[in-house]
Amino acid sequence: MTTAEIRQTFLDFFERKGHDIVRSAPIVNKDDPTLLFTNAGMNQFKDYFLGNQERTIPRVVDTQKCLRVSGKHNDLEEVGRDSYHHTMFEMLGNWSFGDYFKQEAIDWAWELLTEVYKLNKEDLYASYFGGDEAEGLAADEEAANMWRVHLPDDRILPFDKKDNFWEMGAQGPCGPCSEIHIDLRSDEDKAKVPGATLVNQDHPLVIEIWNLVFIQFNRKADGSLEQLAAKHIDTGMGLERLCMALQGKQSNYDTDQFAVLIQDIEKRSGKSYTNDYADDAYTDIAMRVIADHLRAVSFTIADGQLPSNTGAGYVVRRILRRAVRYGFSFLDLKEPFMYDMVSLLVRVMGDAFPELVEQQEFLTNVIREEEKSFLRTLEGGLKRLEQLGSDSKQLSGDVVFELYDTFGFPVDLTRLIAAERGLEIDEDGFKSALDAQRKRSKADAAREVSDWTEMSDSTDVTFVGYDDLNVKDAQILKYRTVKTKSGKQHHLVLDKTPFYPEGGGQVGDTGTLKIGEESISILDTRKENDLIIHVAETIPANPNQQAVAQVNADKRRSTESNHSATHLMHSALREVLGDHVQQRGSLVNDSMLRFDFSHFGKMTQEEIKQVEQLVNQKIRANISLDEKRSIPIDEARDLGATMLFGEKYGDSVRVITFDSDYSMELCGGCHVDATGQIGTFVITSEGGVAAGVRRVEALTGQAAEAYLNEQRAQLSSIKELVKGAADPVSAVSSVIEEVKALRKKLEKATAGQAANLQGDLLKQAEAVGDTKLIISKIPLGDAKAIKTLVFNLRTQIGSGVIVLGAEVKGKPNLTIAVTDDLTDKIQAGALIRELASHIRGGGGGQPHFATAGGSNLDGIQAALDAADASLKSEFA
Repeated sequence: MTTAEIRQTFLDFFERKGHDIVRSAPIVNKDDPTLLFTNAGMNQFKDYFLGNQERTIPRVVDTQKCLRVSGKHNDLEEVGRDSYHHTMFEMLGNWSFGDYFKQEAIDWAWELLTEVYKLNKEDLYASYFGGDEAEGLAADEEAANMWRVHLPDDRILPFDKKDNFWEMGAQGPCGPCSEIHIDLRSDEDKAKVPGATLVNQDHPLVIEIWNLVFIQFNRKADGSLEQLAAKHIDTGMGLERLCMALQGKQSNYDTDQFAVLIQDIEKRSGKSYTNDYADDAYTDIAMRVIADHLRAVSFTIADGQLPSNTGAGYVVRRILRRAVRYGFSFLDLKEPFMYDMVSLLVRVMGDAFPELVEQQEFLTNVIREEEKSFLRTLEGGLKRLEQLGSDSKQLSGDVVFELYDTFGFPVDLTRLIAAERGLEIDEDGFKSALDAQRKRSKADAAREVSDWTEMSDSTDVTFVGYDDLNVKDAQILKYRTVKTKSGKQHHLVLDKTPFYPEGGGQVGDTGTLKIGEESISILDTRKENDLIIHVAETIPANPNQQAVAQVNADKRRSTESNHSATHLMHSALREVLGDHVQQRGSLVNDSMLRFDFSHFGKMTQEEIKQVEQLVNQKIRANISLDEKRSIPIDEARDLGATMLFGEKYGDSVRVITFDSDYSMELCGGCHVDATGQIGTFVITSEGGVAAGVRRVEALTGQAAEAYLNEQRAQLSSIKELVKGAADPVSAVSSVIEEVKALRKKLEKATAGQAANLQGDLLKQAEAVGDTKLIISKIPLGDAKAIKTLVFNLRTQIGSGVIVLGAEVKGKPNLTIAVTDDLTDKIQAGALIRELASHIRGGGGGQPHFATAGGSNLDGIQAALDAADASLKSEFA
């Protein structure tokens, strides 16, 4: 049976048993703050077990996409090294919510495995909960007796709470479980060692394939257990392990879906897969890592999580980089390759998971960009690692931290690279360097906060800023003083306020607070949990008096224009670039708007033009704002409102619409009453901020007009410079070509000068013993030409050292080269650091070549004299 047939057989079997087939939940868990990813089949049914949601259908069956790489289920480092660990895997499951219980779960599991899948009954074992005296729990003899109908006693095995009592967490539904294990060893091995002794012993061929969980207790906060009124069934069977058993394989990676991926990797790399699981079988490990990680990365991106530097995105990036790293080091795959395997993965798994088919192009482009980015980082980091190599058997913590902080190498990646070179890493030193950085950050962010001074018992705060920018009867509820590194701040809380607090990308309002004759500037407005805080320049002299709270109307109106334009642009981007565009971040203030979005490549000038035209078309249409201030979130979904990835929404939401067929988004920010108020929209820049994420900056209204006028003025100036040419672009291009031609002539002349110098310098070489020294100040002002000259001298000098000083663009320059036979005595990088002090500068390089720059031209000769003395002393 193929994997697809095995999966469908499972679903069909339980459908015949009265179960509804449900779709897999997304692998990216957006609704549960305790999880970054779905790591078990029960995640999407958690609320039913907790009693938070009532299930109208008592029986369901599914196959769930799962990812286990972090926290309790951190399997990442095992992936590729053994035959059965994976990052992404499928969990087949059948569920009963207060309907059937142990008897049906056990009998149906046995029926499916032995009568439908035809597994050998003699190879199967069942475990059950053996009890826990400390918990006051007896052994689950009920389940054991049910198994005795199908299995002899010597294959029904009791285990403790660790193996056979399942818990959702520290609190909540839980219960005993019964696992089904299978012995896939040869008959010869089975005769030598009974399978019963290998169950739960991490044997690669005596494995658990199905876990039947009997949820019958609730774990209370005090640790005690109580019986649930309704009992549930939660089962999980790893599809990959089941396929290994049914297809007669010794490893999950030998099953059909993995085999086709590994065969493709063999072709790409020109290396053979030998099914070797030794610790040093790096070729095979690399192929398994890539096959597994391709699945994990593709499914997580398809479900909405782009690679990034934080949170779930960092996990995705880490998985992808691990695969690229293995391919680079052990399969000699030095160019992006995983992106090109997406089409094969779609052919293999697309029928079961249509989201892969729908997003194939997007997946391909995101993975390609991420691979390109990391390969550049990898090359730079590896070069730096070579430069920082130590004679000892340990990489220092500072080195590890530099690779982490500067080159983005996760510490586990550096640990792997070091191990390949026979080195360990200074774990404690790295942690110290990381802690020091955190302490610096903490010190920068440190603040001293006074207690609140309460002016009222009321705690109700009302925001009225959607409708009013001026409140005449505001009351100060409380205030405090905050001291930071940058100075002192004063925080005020009002009972009602027109000031919008920073949120959703929109900056906080500024304005004034007037109390009697006193006028206080409000410098910013923020939110602390649900409390709106006004950052004031001072505390009012009479905080008990009513206040007039007035928002800076001009800044607010400009901010509203930019926020509404952001919504119009979001829709325009989706229309021009495609539905894959999703917001990844934004900044909206009174002077500009910035919008980050998912997209795989640089926007063309034509695409930018189309987006601008579409937004300005909607502005000219003067579309009225349709605001639904507080509606149930389900109603908003039914309306088709865009819900931004990563946003937290409550039961009631605010929907902002500018033409229901064009732009409808959930948003808590401030907007224009009609799009005509925006005036003009112009995009000023577009660029990448991360692999698969682009950033657009734009202006509206008067700021846009000022920008366009500036561009027009610059164009006029250019026309004047090219003497009013009818086609200024061609005229400027012509000038640029002339400059290029002149530069080539200059380079040719410089090369001729360097060639003449080369002969002169070789004649001036001074012999010190068997070593030749060339130490001279030269009249060459081009760093590239100097480098070429030095390398030419190095190849012709035989055995020796070259030290040259020159003035390059008004700055002192030192260049050193050492022939390979002398680098054990003199290292260019070390010598350049000694000499650089004479020119008040710094430098570095490799053992055979190094350069330095500085600010003291007068120090060049002193540096050369110091080099002369040092080298003659060394070789005399």
